[in-house]
Amino acid sequence: MNREYPERPILAVAAVIIDKDRFVLVKRGTPPHKGEWTIPGGMLECGESLREAVIREAREETSLIVKPVSLVEVFERIIPNETGRIQFHYVIMDYLCEVIDGTLHAGEDAADARWLTEAELKGLQVTEGTVRVLKKALLASQSA
Repeated sequence: MNREYPERPILAVAAVIIDKDRFVLVKRGTPPHKGEWTIPGGMLECGESLREAVIREAREETSLIVKPVSLVEVFERIIPNETGRIQFHYVIMDYLCEVIDGTLHAGEDAADARWLTEAELKGLQVTEGTVRVLKKALLASQSA
């Protein structure tokens, strides 16, 4: 499936990995939003369940083995090019995740991966919607 200029929206998942008051963000190594910090995730593959995709994407981008706990949010990212034509269109299902095993380090298309706190977000270039989803997930993790 062509990610740029798709015929229809692309379904994707993201792993909102939380441990107490900190979370994992990855620095994107590819477009869209190359160089920006975001929640690790990627496209759903045909025949793969949403939970399987979350586990796979987390492992590929962070080297962490996670357990998806609950759906945090469904987020839509529509990015037009300079002429207004839709270049990227993703529907992203963000899942709150717990770490089961592994040591954090960037993999595949992530340029970097870090454990961060909310205070450490200041000064980082993060993708639109990331902070809102993280705050929502942090609240959900405290009540879980």
